[in-house]
Formats: sequence, C-alpha cells, structure tokens
Amino acid sequence: MHHHQHTPIQNKPAKNTHAQNWVENWQKNASYLNNYGLYRHEDEHSSCGVGMIAAIDGKPTRDVVLRSLEALCVLWHRGALDADGKTGDGAGIHVQIPQAFFKDHITKSNLNISKKNIAIGMVFLPRTDMADQEKARTIIEHEIIAAGYNIYGWRQVPVDNSIIGEKAEATRPEIEQVLIENTMHDKDSDFETDLYITRRRIENQLRAESLLNTYICSLSCRSVIYKGLFQAEQLAAFYPDLNDERFISNFAIYHQRYSTNTFPAWALAQPFRVLAHNGEINTISGNSNWMRCHEALLDVPGLSDAVDDIKPVLQPSGSDSASLDNTYELLLRTGRILPEVQGIMIPQAWEDDHNISDNIKAFYHYNSTLMEPWDGPASICAYGGNWVISALDRNGLRPLRYTICDGLLVIGSETGMVHFRETNIEQKGKLGPGEMIAVNLKDGGILFDQEVKNLIANMHPYKDWVNNIINEEKLHFNYIEEI
Repeated sequence: MHHHQHTPIQNKPAKNTHAQNWVENWQKNASYLNNYGLYRHEDEHSSCGVGMIAAIDGKPTRDVVLRSLEALCVLWHRGALDADGKTGDGAGIHVQIPQAFFKDHITKSNLNISKKNIAIGMVFLPRTDMADQEKARTIIEHEIIAAGYNIYGWRQVPVDNSIIGEKAEATRPEIEQVLIENTMHDKDSDFETDLYITRRRIENQLRAESLLNTYICSLSCRSVIYKGLFQAEQLAAFYPDLNDERFISNFAIYHQRYSTNTFPAWALAQPFRVLAHNGEINTISGNSNWMRCHEALLDVPGLSDAVDDIKPVLQPSGSDSASLDNTYELLLRTGRILPEVQGIMIPQAWEDDHNISDNIKAFYHYNSTLMEPWDGPASICAYGGNWVISALDRNGLRPLRYTICDGLLVIGSETGMVHFRETNIEQKGKLGPGEMIAVNLKDGGILFDQEVKNLIANMHPYKDWVNNIINEEKLHFNYIEEI
C-alpha cells in the first residue's frame, strides 16, 4: 500500500546559481586533488559540541525535547559559519519516535493503524533529480516489502528553507519519511534487527545503482534523527515537527559539528544511528583495516542468512565517526547491550591499574582478543536498545560534565547547556578518562561508572574464559624447541 502523502512545503529553487557553482567547483577541485594524492576525504577531522539528556525513569516527556533544543542554542558558538552567515557545518538531534505524533498523521490519511509501534525511515533524497529520486524511492519500497512489511506511505517532512544559507540550500536534499507497519514481529527488538538488515540491503542497492545522493539518516521503530546543514539553534526552525507538543521522548542526543576544512555534506551531520561523537579516532586506519579482515569471518547469531547483506560493515566514504558508528551498530545487533559495546570498542586503560577489579579486567582481557580498541581523543553520547550512555576514551582529553536535576541526566561538552534552578540540582560531576555513565530507559535508573562496569563484567564468566585463552606465540616457540 503506497501513498505519496505530501505536505505543503517551502521548496523554492536554490536562491541563485552562485552557491550551485561553488558546490560544483569544490567537487571538481576535490576530485582533482584526490587523483594526485593531495587531498583525501578520509583525512578530514572535526571537533564538535555534543550532549545528551535522558529521563532517569525512562518515561517520555516534552521537557526532554525542549531542553535539548535549549542546549543546542547554547552550542551555537561551537559551529563553523560560512561567509553567507547562515550555512552551518551540521547539527542534529536523535530522539525516541513519538508514536502518537506519526500515528495521527497516518489516521488523517484514512488508513487503519496497528497497535504496534510503527517504524520511521528518515531519508535524504536527491532534490533536483526527479528520476533518481523515484529510483531511490522504488529501491527503498521494494526492500521493505521484500522483508515482509507494509508501507503506510511517504511523508514529506515540513521544512523552512528560508533560514538556511546558500550553500546549505544548494546541497539541500528532498527530506521524506517512509512510514512502515510492523506486520511480522511481537518484539520491537526483532523488528529493529529486520530494519537494520533492510537498511543495509537498501544501501548496497543504492551504491550499485550509483544513487549516492540518497542517504538514510535512520530506519527504526524506536528512534528518529533530524539533522542537517544549519547552525544548532536553527534546528527547530528548520524542522517544525520538533515544535509540536506531541513530539515527546525519553532521551535526546544532540550535536553541533565544527569543521571548517570540510565540504558541507548533509549526510555527515551528526548524530549518527547510534552515537554522536566529539573528537576523532586516531587509530582509524588500523581499525578500518582490522574490520575488513574480520568481515571474512563474520557470523552474527540471528543474522546468519543476512551476513553478506550487511557487508561492508564500514560504509565507503564515511568519516571516522561514521565508521565508529557502523561498528557500534553491528555489535548491538549481536545481542550485546550498549554499555557492553562501549567497553569492547573503547576500553579504559586497564592492564596496569590496580584499582580495577579482576572481574572487570577479565572482561577487557577477553574482549581484547575479539576487537582492537578504537582510540580517541573522543567523547561519546550514544543510544541503543534500552540504553543511553555517555563515555570518554582512555585519554580523557574531551570534557563531559553531567548534572542530575528534575529527574533528568544532562551531560555534555559544556557546563550550563541547560538551565536549572541551583536549589533543584541533586548532583554534578564530570567523567574521567575511560569512564562511562548509563541510563536504563526500560526499567529506569542511572548507573555510574563502577556500577555499569560491574554489570557488564558479570554478564558472562569472563574469568573462566580468560583462563582458557591459549597464547599462540608461546605454542609456536614450544613447537620450534621440540623440533
């Protein structure tokens, strides 16, 4: 059932050809420099403002969204501003899907609505190439239906493009949401796994058809990402959805990108599907190469029939943050919880630290045989399944400060992002190197560093597993001595 339901929208052509020419010239120059080894897209770095708000009881409220939009207004100074005075480097927000908001939209279209959670795909389509736009929509629809799901329709996301700059307008995509009915599963987690596989199949198909101007910000029955090339405080003005009273959430991850040397790309704005990231990954080349090696042996429980569909795990032309996000997302699909994935991906400096318990050391030791650490300087705010976390890498060179107040955990790269009455504040603090803080959105409750690490260390008998590890190097030398 396909219904192209389009809302009236400000969709004027680009303001003038100057910005369009600038985009074309930049792409030509980048291509020329790349051919002669003078520029590589992968070498681009950025530093950013990042933050997270979570309802400690796990219940969605309007307050979480409003306070995160307030925090983004505080972050505006972190963003680079183009000469046109309006084009920002990218900002966005990742929130729980407000089911009632989207179900009301479907009901207005006279469609019967399921009681189960619906899924939303937030899609950037090529705005000026109608043929490619239709091809991309067809691929997306085909893969969703092939996976056994119904499509309620496409919703053109209302936007106000008068507030963005010339370069942002010249590169602005057609922004639409595909609304999907859960016809297959009782559990959201099973639906989410299918949506992950489906998105990967779509991405591979889009690449095969050279539809590189189509990008899926998020495809989920749990959360949705609104992002783009504007300054942080313009987010809610550009996307009026965020100002609707029905737009509620139990978490919000927000991000302002700052990177003066990069081409303005809507798809590279953060948050990504799991994380928002401040800093960079200094081990990215090695990590990427190791991930390509691991792919050959990749076998994911529950995804065995679709393992080839989810490759390549690291999406081509992604930034270091996007590659990190790709890997977090894969590990989440293996049944691990988000704090566990964080401990595997970016472990603290544990080997010579006498303050870390043997249990937690065994967790790190065992997982170090499966995954090479991704090293910063980096701070992370991430969402996955029933969890949100904030964490620092072992170097601790990016600030993450938190406040607990009015039933909310507010954490970010700046203090005072959200204004509270000082008398209401229960606790303030900051994360140290390798530390993590987590909120369980399903059961409610906040876990500080020691508590969350004890939780993940006790999920399996890691000490027993570590005792069974065989050192191949020693085996090799013993064999030589016997010869």
